[in-house]
Amino acid sequence: MVKVTVEATRAAVVSLLFLTLVSLAPTYPATPHAAAGRTRVSGLPRLVYAAHRGGALEVPENSMAGLLSTYRRNVTQVLDVDVRSLRDGTLVAMHDAALDRTTDGSGPVGALTRSQWRRVRLQPSPGLPGSWHQEHPPTVGAVLDRFGGRIVLNLELKDRGGLKKLARLVRERGLTDAVYVQSNRLSLAARAHRMGLLTSVWRSVKQAREDRPARWREEVDMLSVDYRARAADIRRAVDSGVPRVWSHTVTTTAARDRVLGLGCDGVLTDAPRLLAHTPERRTARSRAPHATPRR
Repeated sequence: MVKVTVEATRAAVVSLLFLTLVSLAPTYPATPHAAAGRTRVSGLPRLVYAAHRGGALEVPENSMAGLLSTYRRNVTQVLDVDVRSLRDGTLVAMHDAALDRTTDGSGPVGALTRSQWRRVRLQPSPGLPGSWHQEHPPTVGAVLDRFGGRIVLNLELKDRGGLKKLARLVRERGLTDAVYVQSNRLSLAARAHRMGLLTSVWRSVKQAREDRPARWREEVDMLSVDYRARAADIRRAVDSGVPRVWSHTVTTTAARDRVLGLGCDGVLTDAPRLLAHTPERRTARSRAPHATPRR
């Protein structure tokens, strides 16, 4: 009788330990709709402020500390982050192809392994407001884990080969309705669309002059046009049928007011605090309410 009781107790303890470990293990929703109440692109307001590189005139660009500071100040609805690939395929938050401008290292980002990347430290610009310490630049996985579902992310692919890996990272976390995948290349946007991702493209002044975005509106969920583009080219983008049309990279209230007056419903800005705290002055037409994003 004693032997049976001991064995039963031992089995109960093992079962309880197993259930405890399972409850503590990190999980991600199996589908985008599994995480109730979190932020989605479809829930963005009528006017959007997107912090370009996290707000590069106000915080260290593409840094975890900078992204967190902008997020906590509640001055933006979208965090924009650049994406590059290391030699071993790891996706990291970095704009430049080389380390020299923003870190204590030098040479191409794509030549590093993940272990070498861990030794790199960001060097905040001395002109930034506030006090910032050197920190390790984050991986894209870390950015998704920290902010995914809390705020919409706009992840711009700088390397051609990172789309499949990025799609996997987004899908694994159930964030296909909360992350834009951005590029300057329409062909990449078309591929991302076929993979079930939300797509965004940015276009230069020259490209905006030649573009006819109504032709590819089914493959693009957000179009961002250079704020210096001609008024006619911005209006053509606004009238194209693309669900959201923003403008980049805006750093002054005058530039913001111009593109909003031409009908844009969002801006990518290096100075989100400045723009968010300065009321808009509409001097031209406003865009009609946009269509609901397709996903």
